[in-house]
Amino acid sequence: MKMVLAVAMDLLREASSRRWFLALWTAITLSLLAVGLSLRLEVVDGALAASRFFGGSMRHDIVSVEVALRPVFTAMGYFLFYGGLGFGILACSDFASEMLAPGRIEHLLSLPIRRYELVLGTFVGVMILALGSILYGSIGFTLVLCYKSGVWTAWPVVGSLLACIGFGAVYAVMLTTSLFVRSAALSAAAGAVTALLGIIAGYRHAISDAFSGMARGVFLAVTAGLPRISTLASRAAEISSGTPLEASLVRPLLGALLFTFALISLGVFHFERKDF
Repeated sequence: MKMVLAVAMDLLREASSRRWFLALWTAITLSLLAVGLSLRLEVVDGALAASRFFGGSMRHDIVSVEVALRPVFTAMGYFLFYGGLGFGILACSDFASEMLAPGRIEHLLSLPIRRYELVLGTFVGVMILALGSILYGSIGFTLVLCYKSGVWTAWPVVGSLLACIGFGAVYAVMLTTSLFVRSAALSAAAGAVTALLGIIAGYRHAISDAFSGMARGVFLAVTAGLPRISTLASRAAEISSGTPLEASLVRPLLGALLFTFALISLGVFHFERKDF
Protein backbone atom coordinates (compact mmCIF):
# COMPACT_ATOMS: atom_id res chain seq x y z
CA MET A 1 0.00 0.00 0.00
CA LYS A 2 2.87 2.37 0.72
CA MET A 3 4.27 2.01 -2.79
CA VAL A 4 0.79 2.39 -4.31
CA LEU A 5 0.42 5.73 -2.54
CA ALA A 6 3.93 6.73 -3.60
CA VAL A 7 3.04 6.13 -7.26
CA ALA A 8 -0.24 8.03 -6.76
CA MET A 9 1.57 11.02 -5.24
CA ASP A 10 4.05 11.04 -8.12
CA LEU A 11 1.13 11.16 -10.56
CA LEU A 12 -0.44 14.06 -8.64
CA ARG A 13 2.84 15.99 -8.78
CA GLU A 14 2.92 15.43 -12.53
CA ALA A 15 -0.70 16.57 -12.86
CA SER A 16 -0.02 19.76 -10.88
CA SER A 17 2.50 20.84 -13.51
CA ARG A 18 0.05 20.44 -16.38
CA ARG A 19 -1.84 23.37 -17.83
CA TRP A 20 -4.89 21.15 -18.30
CA PHE A 21 -5.54 20.97 -14.59
CA LEU A 22 -4.56 24.57 -13.93
CA ALA A 23 -7.16 25.53 -16.54
CA LEU A 24 -9.73 23.25 -14.87
CA TRP A 25 -9.33 24.73 -11.41
CA THR A 26 -9.22 28.26 -12.83
CA ALA A 27 -12.43 27.65 -14.78
CA ILE A 28 -14.18 26.29 -11.67
CA THR A 29 -13.03 29.28 -9.60
CA LEU A 30 -14.16 31.80 -12.23
CA SER A 31 -17.52 30.03 -12.48
CA LEU A 32 -17.98 30.25 -8.72
CA LEU A 33 -17.14 33.95 -8.77
CA ALA A 34 -19.53 34.55 -11.67
CA VAL A 35 -22.39 32.77 -9.90
CA GLY A 36 -21.65 34.47 -6.58
CA LEU A 37 -21.53 37.98 -8.05
CA SER A 38 -24.42 37.61 -10.50
CA LEU A 39 -27.04 35.70 -8.51
CA ARG A 40 -29.48 37.72 -6.42
CA LEU A 41 -32.09 36.01 -4.27
CA GLU A 42 -34.79 37.86 -2.34
CA VAL A 43 -35.77 35.62 0.57
CA VAL A 44 -38.66 36.68 2.83
CA ASP A 45 -39.63 34.46 5.77
CA GLY A 46 -38.23 31.33 4.14
CA ALA A 47 -39.87 32.02 0.81
CA LEU A 48 -38.21 33.14 -2.41
CA ALA A 49 -39.90 36.35 -3.49
CA ALA A 50 -37.72 37.05 -6.55
CA SER A 51 -34.45 36.04 -8.12
CA ARG A 52 -32.15 37.61 -10.69
CA PHE A 53 -29.22 36.07 -12.54
CA PHE A 54 -26.90 38.22 -14.66
CA GLY A 55 -29.49 41.00 -14.32
CA GLY A 56 -32.39 38.95 -15.71
CA SER A 57 -35.45 38.05 -13.68
CA MET A 58 -35.77 34.31 -13.04
CA ARG A 59 -38.89 34.09 -10.85
CA HIS A 60 -41.81 36.38 -9.94
CA ASP A 61 -44.08 34.11 -7.87
CA ILE A 62 -43.41 33.58 -4.17
CA VAL A 63 -42.42 30.01 -3.35
CA SER A 64 -40.54 28.15 -0.64
CA VAL A 65 -36.77 28.46 -1.01
CA GLU A 66 -36.26 24.70 -0.71
CA VAL A 67 -38.74 24.05 -3.51
CA ALA A 68 -37.40 26.84 -5.71
CA LEU A 69 -33.79 25.68 -5.46
CA ARG A 70 -34.57 22.00 -6.01
CA PRO A 71 -34.34 22.21 -9.84
CA VAL A 72 -31.12 24.22 -9.50
CA PHE A 73 -29.48 21.57 -7.33
CA THR A 74 -30.78 18.85 -9.67
CA ALA A 75 -29.23 20.56 -12.67
CA MET A 76 -26.01 21.07 -10.72
CA GLY A 77 -25.92 17.34 -9.93
CA TYR A 78 -26.17 16.43 -13.62
CA PHE A 79 -23.64 19.10 -14.61
CA LEU A 80 -21.05 17.95 -12.08
CA PHE A 81 -21.54 14.30 -13.01
CA TYR A 82 -21.34 14.55 -16.79
CA GLY A 83 -18.99 17.54 -16.81
CA GLY A 84 -16.53 15.80 -14.52
CA LEU A 85 -16.83 12.61 -16.55
CA GLY A 86 -16.10 14.34 -19.84
CA PHE A 87 -13.18 16.39 -18.60
CA GLY A 88 -11.69 13.38 -16.81
CA ILE A 89 -11.73 11.35 -20.01
CA LEU A 90 -9.89 14.08 -21.91
CA ALA A 91 -7.46 15.14 -19.20
CA CYS A 92 -6.47 11.75 -17.78
CA SER A 93 -6.15 9.70 -20.95
CA ASP A 94 -2.36 9.86 -21.22
CA PHE A 95 -1.20 9.12 -17.67
CA ALA A 96 -0.93 5.37 -18.23
CA SER A 97 0.57 5.71 -21.72
CA GLU A 98 3.27 8.04 -20.40
CA MET A 99 4.05 5.56 -17.63
CA LEU A 100 4.65 2.93 -20.34
CA ALA A 101 6.86 5.21 -22.44
CA PRO A 102 10.18 3.58 -23.50
CA GLY A 103 12.87 4.41 -20.99
CA ARG A 104 10.47 5.44 -18.25
CA ILE A 105 8.83 2.05 -17.77
CA GLU A 106 12.24 0.32 -17.64
CA HIS A 107 13.33 2.80 -14.98
CA LEU A 108 10.16 2.25 -12.94
CA LEU A 109 10.50 -1.53 -13.12
CA SER A 110 14.10 -1.28 -11.91
CA LEU A 111 12.82 0.31 -8.69
CA PRO A 112 11.54 -1.78 -5.75
CA ILE A 113 7.97 -1.46 -7.06
CA ARG A 114 5.81 -4.38 -8.10
CA ARG A 115 3.97 -4.17 -11.36
CA TYR A 116 0.52 -4.32 -9.80
CA GLU A 117 1.53 -1.41 -7.55
CA LEU A 118 2.26 0.70 -10.62
CA VAL A 119 -1.18 -0.04 -12.03
CA LEU A 120 -3.03 0.50 -8.76
CA GLY A 121 -0.98 3.61 -7.96
CA THR A 122 -1.88 5.16 -11.31
CA PHE A 123 -5.55 4.38 -10.78
CA VAL A 124 -5.57 5.70 -7.21
CA GLY A 125 -3.74 8.88 -8.24
CA VAL A 126 -6.25 9.65 -10.98
CA MET A 127 -9.16 8.98 -8.63
CA ILE A 128 -7.71 11.32 -5.98
CA LEU A 129 -7.38 13.97 -8.67
CA ALA A 130 -10.97 13.43 -9.83
CA LEU A 131 -12.31 13.46 -6.26
CA GLY A 132 -10.49 16.69 -5.42
CA SER A 133 -11.76 18.46 -8.54
CA ILE A 134 -15.37 17.34 -8.09
CA LEU A 135 -15.43 18.20 -4.38
CA TYR A 136 -13.93 21.62 -5.06
CA GLY A 137 -16.64 22.40 -7.59
CA SER A 138 -19.55 20.92 -5.64
CA ILE A 139 -18.59 22.47 -2.31
CA GLY A 140 -18.01 25.84 -3.94
CA PHE A 141 -21.34 25.94 -5.80
CA THR A 142 -23.20 24.62 -2.75
CA LEU A 143 -21.72 27.27 -0.46
CA VAL A 144 -22.60 30.04 -2.90
CA LEU A 145 -26.23 28.93 -3.25
CA CYS A 146 -26.64 28.23 0.47
CA TYR A 147 -25.18 31.60 1.42
CA LYS A 148 -27.41 33.42 -1.07
CA SER A 149 -30.58 31.58 -0.02
CA GLY A 150 -29.94 31.06 3.68
CA VAL A 151 -30.82 27.36 3.34
CA TRP A 152 -27.86 25.18 4.26
CA THR A 153 -27.54 21.67 2.88
CA ALA A 154 -24.73 19.24 2.09
CA TRP A 155 -26.72 16.97 -0.23
CA PRO A 156 -25.18 18.34 -3.47
CA VAL A 157 -21.73 17.46 -2.15
CA VAL A 158 -22.89 13.95 -1.25
CA GLY A 159 -24.47 13.52 -4.67
CA SER A 160 -21.29 14.61 -6.43
CA LEU A 161 -19.43 11.65 -4.93
CA LEU A 162 -21.32 9.36 -7.31
CA ALA A 163 -19.55 11.11 -10.16
CA CYS A 164 -16.28 9.66 -8.86
CA ILE A 165 -17.78 6.17 -8.83
CA GLY A 166 -18.94 6.57 -12.42
CA PHE A 167 -15.62 7.98 -13.57
CA GLY A 168 -13.79 5.17 -11.76
CA ALA A 169 -15.57 2.59 -13.92
CA VAL A 170 -14.77 4.56 -17.09
CA TYR A 171 -11.13 5.14 -16.16
CA ALA A 172 -10.66 1.45 -15.38
CA VAL A 173 -11.37 0.80 -19.07
CA MET A 174 -9.04 3.62 -20.13
CA LEU A 175 -6.20 2.35 -17.95
CA THR A 176 -6.57 -1.25 -19.07
CA THR A 177 -6.72 -0.16 -22.71
CA SER A 178 -3.44 1.70 -22.30
CA LEU A 179 -1.84 -1.38 -20.79
CA PHE A 180 -2.73 -3.35 -23.93
CA VAL A 181 -1.99 -0.59 -26.45
CA ARG A 182 0.10 2.43 -25.39
CA SER A 183 -2.03 5.14 -26.95
CA ALA A 184 -3.58 8.15 -25.22
CA ALA A 185 -5.99 8.67 -28.14
CA LEU A 186 -7.22 5.07 -27.98
CA SER A 187 -7.55 5.33 -24.21
CA ALA A 188 -9.72 8.45 -24.50
CA ALA A 189 -11.80 6.80 -27.23
CA ALA A 190 -12.32 3.71 -25.07
CA GLY A 191 -13.41 5.93 -22.17
CA ALA A 192 -15.85 7.87 -24.34
CA VAL A 193 -17.36 4.67 -25.77
CA THR A 194 -17.68 3.16 -22.28
CA ALA A 195 -19.40 6.29 -20.99
CA LEU A 196 -21.81 6.27 -23.94
CA LEU A 197 -22.56 2.57 -23.53
CA GLY A 198 -23.01 3.11 -19.79
CA ILE A 199 -25.58 5.81 -20.48
CA ILE A 200 -27.42 3.43 -22.82
CA ALA A 201 -27.17 0.61 -20.27
CA GLY A 202 -29.06 2.72 -17.75
CA TYR A 203 -32.06 2.68 -20.10
CA ARG A 204 -31.52 -0.86 -21.41
CA HIS A 205 -34.98 -2.16 -20.58
CA ALA A 206 -36.74 0.81 -22.18
CA ILE A 207 -34.51 0.67 -25.26
CA SER A 208 -34.87 -3.12 -25.57
CA ASP A 209 -38.56 -2.65 -26.36
CA ALA A 210 -37.47 -1.34 -29.76
CA PHE A 211 -35.96 -4.78 -30.56
CA SER A 212 -37.62 -8.14 -30.95
CA GLY A 213 -36.59 -11.77 -30.86
CA MET A 214 -32.90 -12.58 -30.86
CA ALA A 215 -31.86 -8.94 -31.34
CA ARG A 216 -33.49 -8.02 -28.04
CA GLY A 217 -31.74 -10.87 -26.23
CA VAL A 218 -28.37 -9.91 -27.70
CA PHE A 219 -28.85 -6.26 -26.71
CA LEU A 220 -29.77 -7.16 -23.12
CA ALA A 221 -26.84 -9.59 -22.88
CA VAL A 222 -24.32 -7.04 -24.18
CA THR A 223 -25.48 -4.29 -21.83
CA ALA A 224 -25.90 -6.54 -18.78
CA GLY A 225 -22.31 -6.22 -17.59
CA LEU A 226 -21.90 -2.50 -18.26
CA PRO A 227 -21.92 0.13 -15.50
CA ARG A 228 -25.19 2.08 -15.32
CA ILE A 229 -23.72 5.54 -15.88
CA SER A 230 -27.02 7.27 -16.58
CA THR A 231 -28.63 5.64 -13.56
CA LEU A 232 -25.82 6.88 -11.32
CA ALA A 233 -26.23 10.36 -12.81
CA SER A 234 -29.96 10.32 -12.05
CA ARG A 235 -29.36 9.17 -8.48
CA ALA A 236 -26.68 11.86 -8.07
CA ALA A 237 -29.14 14.54 -9.23
CA GLU A 238 -31.85 13.24 -6.89
CA ILE A 239 -29.48 13.22 -3.92
CA SER A 240 -28.25 16.72 -4.82
CA SER A 241 -31.79 18.09 -4.79
CA GLY A 242 -32.60 16.40 -1.48
CA THR A 243 -35.54 14.46 -2.91
CA PRO A 244 -36.23 10.80 -2.07
CA LEU A 245 -34.59 8.34 -4.45
CA GLU A 246 -36.94 6.94 -7.07
CA ALA A 247 -35.12 3.60 -7.05
CA SER A 248 -32.45 1.77 -5.09
CA LEU A 249 -28.87 3.00 -5.35
CA VAL A 250 -27.33 -0.29 -4.27
CA ARG A 251 -27.49 -2.18 -7.60
CA PRO A 252 -25.97 0.50 -9.89
CA LEU A 253 -23.36 1.34 -7.26
CA LEU A 254 -22.27 -2.26 -6.74
CA GLY A 255 -22.39 -2.86 -10.48
CA ALA A 256 -20.02 0.05 -11.16
CA LEU A 257 -17.64 -1.07 -8.39
CA LEU A 258 -17.58 -4.69 -9.62
CA PHE A 259 -17.01 -3.52 -13.20
CA THR A 260 -14.10 -1.35 -12.02
CA PHE A 261 -12.56 -4.22 -10.04
CA ALA A 262 -12.89 -6.62 -12.99
CA LEU A 263 -11.25 -4.24 -15.48
CA ILE A 264 -8.40 -3.33 -13.13
CA SER A 265 -7.82 -7.03 -12.45
CA LEU A 266 -7.66 -7.69 -16.19
CA GLY A 267 -5.16 -4.86 -16.61
CA VAL A 268 -2.95 -6.15 -13.81
CA PHE A 269 -3.10 -9.70 -15.17
CA HIS A 270 -1.91 -8.53 -18.59
CA PHE A 271 0.71 -6.11 -17.23
CA GLU A 272 2.29 -8.79 -15.04
CA ARG A 273 2.98 -10.89 -18.15
CA LYS A 274 4.07 -8.14 -20.49
CA ASP A 275 7.67 -7.93 -21.66
CA PHE A 276 9.57 -4.64 -21.86
